[in-house]
Parts: sequence; C-alpha cells; structure tokens
Amino acid sequence: MDPATLSPRPALPPGLDARSAAILREIVEQYVETGEPVGSRTLSRRLPLSLSPATIRNVMADLTEAGLLFSPHASAGRLPTEKGVRLFVDGLLQFGSLTEDERETITRSLEMRGRSLQDMLSEASSMLSGLSSAAGLVLAPKSDGAVKHIEFVALGPRRALVILVGADGQVENRVIETPIGLPPSALVEAGNYLNAHLTGRTLEGLREHVSANMAANRNELHHLTAEVVASGLATWSELDRGGTLFVRGQARLLADVTEIERLSTIQMLFERLETQETMLRLLDLAQESEGVRIFIGAESGVFGLSGMSAVVAPARTDSNRIVGAIGVIGPTRINYGRIIPVVDYTARVIGRMLG
Repeated sequence: MDPATLSPRPALPPGLDARSAAILREIVEQYVETGEPVGSRTLSRRLPLSLSPATIRNVMADLTEAGLLFSPHASAGRLPTEKGVRLFVDGLLQFGSLTEDERETITRSLEMRGRSLQDMLSEASSMLSGLSSAAGLVLAPKSDGAVKHIEFVALGPRRALVILVGADGQVENRVIETPIGLPPSALVEAGNYLNAHLTGRTLEGLREHVSANMAANRNELHHLTAEVVASGLATWSELDRGGTLFVRGQARLLADVTEIERLSTIQMLFERLETQETMLRLLDLAQESEGVRIFIGAESGVFGLSGMSAVVAPARTDSNRIVGAIGVIGPTRINYGRIIPVVDYTARVIGRMLG
C-alpha cells in the first residue's frame, strides 16, 4: 500500500505506554504477515525504538500477563491472543485507503454488463475472496418487489420445481415436496390460481392474500392443490427471510491447515454459513452498523469460532436503506489494514447498485 494512502497513527489505547504499544503492534503485524511467533531479538532489530532484547522480554512478559500475548510452545517467541488482536484493531491499526485505480477496478468488476443480479453478487464475493485471501461473503436480502409470474413444474415422484419471476425480471427457483397422489393437472391449477391473484402484489402480500382467500373459500381448490400452493409459498417465505448468501473462496481457509482441531473449526464454520440463522444475524449486524465492523473469535455471535475473524459492512442505498451485507471471513491473522477499506468501498458500490 502506498504510504500516502495510510491513515495517521492512532492514539495509544488506554493502559498501554508507547513502548508496550509499539511492541504489541509489531508482534501483531508480524503475526499477520507470517503467522509465526516473534522473539525479543527479532523485535529489537525491527522496532523503531532503541530497546535491548532484555527490556523487550520484560515488556512481553507484562503483555502476556495482561492477556494480550501468549507463548505457543516452550520458545521465547510470542503470538497475540484474540484480546491482543482486538486491542490492535481498535487502537493501533493503521489502515489504508484505496487508490483511484483500485476503486476503478472494483467498480468495473461489479458492473452488471447484462449479467443477472445473482451473477454480479457471486462475482462480488469472489472478488472479495481474491483481494483478501480469505472467504468473501455477500448477503442480498429478499426482494420486496412485485411478483410477475409463478409456475410449478413436476420433477418426479413427490417433487416439483417452483419458478418465481419478479417484476424486475429476476428468476428464482425452489424445489418442494408434493402430496402423495397429486395429479399432474394440480400443478397447473396451482400456478393458475396464484397467477390470478398476483395483481402487482409482493411475495409476502401474495402469501397473506392467498391464505385469507383459501380460508374463506375452502372449496375453490382441491385439497391436494391447496397443499401445493401453501407449500410453495411457505418454502419461499421461510428461505427468503434472510435473503441469499453468496460465499466464495472457502478453500482459501484450508490452505495452510495442518491441525485436526483447526480443520474441525473450519468445517463447523462451513456448516454455519449454510444456515438460515447466519443470514439473519448478518442482516442484524448490518442494521446495527454505520460502517465496517470487525469481529474476532466468538464476538459476532454469528460464527462463534476461536481463531476466526470477520469484517462486515452494510450495503446501503443513497437513501440509507439497508439492501445487504458485505464481508470477509478468515483466520485471525487476516490483513485488516488491507481488507477494511476493500470491504467498505465494495459495500458502498453494491449499495448504490442495489438501490
């Protein structure tokens, strides 16, 4: 990063003098760069301060006692704890701003250029992954636009595809289970029934209208067809409460995994990324945030995993409406100074586009 784009050195965090802050900063920066413990001799060569290895060891011992550093094994080297990384991010991190060329590259990669919205958001998560060497997350909430057309297509015994076309041209598909003994004509009847009641309604409005209509006119539909209608709308309602989550670059999280315990942690992360609760919590975090938020370890309540960090920002329209969440998740040693401005700018671009 060009030094001219770096933010000024932040003020010292409470409780740390200049010497302790400089040592903690250098250890965290080395940890982000190499992942290896840092010893006092290395620090004495790298620090701008003129300190002997013995003095540095004393400061490192104090930082360890304060819970900011730990020794991974019997060597004299130290690594930052999650508490130490948090203190670094909150009070010692010097992060950069993007250059004009970098901004232009991000903006160009997110242009629609005839692509669907899903393709663009998938590209955005891939781009975030590539720029951060971690996993990129893009969450687009459910569309509140009107529904243009709904169709049911048989896939085989007890399965059908529900195709929903929005007024904005977006097409989404869901697979549902169908009742035993359902005749093929029932799928056509279900589609005709729903399309007859669309009249510019949103999906939620359609669900409420159809539920009330079916309750008032129980004989209007055969009971099996009514099950298909209810199942199709319920499936969409349940899945769309949190929107669509695009995750790309999961393999990057496995690049340097050697410990079984670490592998198990990442497998748990993958499972959580697939749950509806994760999407809802990400949206909650976006609603609570004005800008980029950094979560280390279990802080977010989303991933709750030691050794992992997430950088998340809300995507807002020019009218300040939340239209999604953008983020990166990776090991605690992700490059925060690089990732924070990338996530922030990407969230702004996608917010304008979705707006």
